[in-house]
Amino acid sequence: MKQLIAIDGNSLMHRAYHALPPMTTRAGTPTGALHGFLSMLLKLIERNPDYLVVAFDMHGPTFRHEQFEAYKAGRKETEDDLRTQFPLLKELLVKMGIAVCETPRYEADDILGTFAKKCEAAGVEALLVTGDRDALQLIG
Repeated sequence: MKQLIAIDGNSLMHRAYHALPPMTTRAGTPTGALHGFLSMLLKLIERNPDYLVVAFDMHGPTFRHEQFEAYKAGRKETEDDLRTQFPLLKELLVKMGIAVCETPRYEADDILGTFAKKCEAAGVEALLVTGDRDALQLIG
């Protein structure tokens, strides 16, 4: 059976950022989350999936904000040292030939859920990689 690995890029970047000590280039550019993410990604690539995609949240309100005004109202802003690493990661993924997916008004876990449903219908195994507990509803 063919396999898709779909990764929640935001979740894994946050996990790597908070799990590893700060790292920077000689020029002072933060790279710790990037290093941690790529380490996890390389382990997943060893599984030799047929398809690989990394999904990201887009900045701005989602459809949930329209339905529930207080959605994530108390959430802290992403730290600058982490936020600046996302464009670098996306650029690296594209150069590695890995699909990057982000859709206005949707979060990465919504995108993963969509991939899971499409894979199920097509007879493709979907491995969803995230630390977001909201994604537990996708197990089945």
